[in-house]
Amino acid sequence: MERKWWTLIVVCVATFMLLLDITIVNVALPKIASSLKASFSDIQWVIDAYALTLAALLLTAGALADLIGRRLVFATGLGLFAFTSF
Repeated sequence: MERKWWTLIVVCVATFMLLLDITIVNVALPKIASSLKASFSDIQWVIDAYALTLAALLLTAGALADLIGRRLVFATGLGLFAFTSF
């Protein structure tokens, strides 16, 4: 298989994992709310904290990629996400 197809497959898998990562909090919100007996405003804090953490990590990963290389940071991030998802 040509290199361009492998690149396309990897980018598609990474995009899928990003979308999964973004939506997973919304799926867990009803369970979080019922377990903690949280109000809507309390749950909003969960969403905000998740979004801020994701943004901070993206900025950090971008700066790190400039220093040590995009491919290494991408592969490490993808591997860490897959490992911690289980």
